Amino acid sequence: MKEPSLHPDAILEAAAARLWYVERSEDAARKFMDELDGAIASIIEAPERWPAALNGRRRYVMRRFPFIIWYHVRETDVRVLAIAHARRRPGYWMDRV
Repeated sequence: MKEPSLHPDAILEAAAARLWYVERSEDAARKFMDELDGAIASIIEAPERWPAALNGRRRYVMRRFPFIIWYHVRETDVRVLAIAHARRRPGYWMDRV
């Protein structure tokens, strides 16, 4: 499968999370981005590995950071809908396509 399609708000969420970690520790920010990049690569490699949850959307729970990557498998690509904090505002992203 080709590169993922990222919802513009998912890009903003990733940038905001990275900034939050940078303000605390460059090392933590680097580790966050490394894990995020690895997670997205895993999703692209086998998008149906993670079970469908909400309306056919799937989720990848990051291991070391409290974030969930919500995505949707489409015919031609994978659409990352949200890089959502696991403990804040659940479901705020659900109207994204």
